[in-house]
Amino acid sequence: MVELVKPALEHLPSYKAALERGWSPDNVRLMEATREQLAAIEKNPTAFLADLDDPDAKGGPVTLPDGTKVPRLPGFRRWIWDGEVAGSIGLRWQRGTAELPPHVLGHIGYAVVPWKRRRGHATEAVRLMLGEARALGLPFVEITAKPGNLASQKVVLANGGRLVGRFFEDAAYGGAESLRYRIDL
Repeated sequence: MVELVKPALEHLPSYKAALERGWSPDNVRLMEATREQLAAIEKNPTAFLADLDDPDAKGGPVTLPDGTKVPRLPGFRRWIWDGEVAGSIGLRWQRGTAELPPHVLGHIGYAVVPWKRRRGHATEAVRLMLGEARALGLPFVEITAKPGNLASQKVVLANGGRLVGRFFEDAAYGGAESLRYRIDL
């Protein structure tokens, strides 16, 4: 059974083990993000966990892949759990609107550990996160995927997503072509 758990000290050893096996919860910054997270866990596990749950956007600015700093959006991360960490999924939004700034690629982003892929974990995690988005009052969420990432596209389509267009990602992410899907809530 797949569930979403709030990052907590009791689950941290499993999360850290996934990072140490070479998995990255960040599909853009990959191993750089993994190294940063392992260092943050080592330095102060409690602060690391608190930073993953910031629905009031009280944390400091976010650094984009090109080094640009932008204000933090309200958001939180949950760990995909099947008895151990199977991945990570996050939700971010802006208060009072469903729109996102151009540097934010979508409301929901997720990554499943390689050794648990193709088992439905991402599909179920997105389904569960849609309930969280509904509870916030969002009328829809947007999720982006690279044109060649057929697995992610299938996850979005399985959750009722529809392709709303192709676009080029913000320059901070390298300007690559991507697909934007929308899931009405």
